[in-house]
Amino acid sequence: MIAKTEEDIQALKEIGKICAEIRDELVQRTVPGITTKELDDIAGQLFEKAGAVSAPKGEYDFPGYTCISVNEEVAHGIPGKRVIKEGDIVNIDVSGSKNGYFADTGISFVVGEGEEILTKICDVAKLAFEAGLKKAKPGSKKSGLGKAVIQTARQHGLTVIMNLTGHGIGRRIHEAPDHIYNYHDTWDDELLKEGMVIAFEPFISTKEEEVFQVEGDDWTYVTEESFVAQYEHTIILTKNGPIITTL
Repeated sequence: MIAKTEEDIQALKEIGKICAEIRDELVQRTVPGITTKELDDIAGQLFEKAGAVSAPKGEYDFPGYTCISVNEEVAHGIPGKRVIKEGDIVNIDVSGSKNGYFADTGISFVVGEGEEILTKICDVAKLAFEAGLKKAKPGSKKSGLGKAVIQTARQHGLTVIMNLTGHGIGRRIHEAPDHIYNYHDTWDDELLKEGMVIAFEPFISTKEEEVFQVEGDDWTYVTEESFVAQYEHTIILTKNGPIITTL
C-alpha cells in the first residue's frame, strides 16, 4: 500500500508494535525443552490480548498463529511437538492485522550456545538488512536493496536464498510490490515510491541458494545441507528516511 495519511502511519505503527512485542516475547521464551506449539500458544494469547489477528491463520488458514522454523526449516515452519534444543537455530516469524492494517516481522537466533557459523549467519542477516535499508528511499531502484543484501553476504563468505523474497504489505499481508529480491536483478528495477509499505527480509545462507517444500507439507520450506537466517521488518518509505514499524 501507499501510506498517505497520518491515520495510515499510526495504524501501521500500532500493528507493527504488536507484532514486534509478540516476536520479542517468543524469542525470550525460546529455551531448551519448550515445544514450538507451546511458543505458538503464547502468541495466540498475545494476539487476543492486543485485539489483533494472526495474519497466516486469518488470511491463509495456516495451522498456527506464527511460523516457527528450526534448523533445516527456513520459513513457514508449522508449530507442533518439536522440542527446542540447546544450539538450535530458530526463526520466529510474526505477522498480524488490526483494524485492516498489517505488519510482518521475523528474526533468526541461536538458542544458548551453538556453532559459530549459526551465530555468524544471524549477524550477517542483520547487517544485510541494515545495508539494504540505506537504499530504501523514494525514487531509488527496488533492486538496490537486493544488491546490498547479496554484496553483504558475499563479503562474509556466504550467499542468499533466491526463491524467498520480501514483499509489499499494508492493507493485506502480501500486496504490490510482489517481490523484493535478496540479490541483484535489473528486472526488479521498479522505483520505490513515497509512502510505500514493504516487508524487507534478507535470507542469508551458508551454501544453498534455493529452498524447497517438504513432501506432503503445503507450508514448510527447508534446505538439504545448509543453515539459513532471516531478518525482517515492515517499513514505511518516506522522504525523511524509512520508518520501521516493527522495531
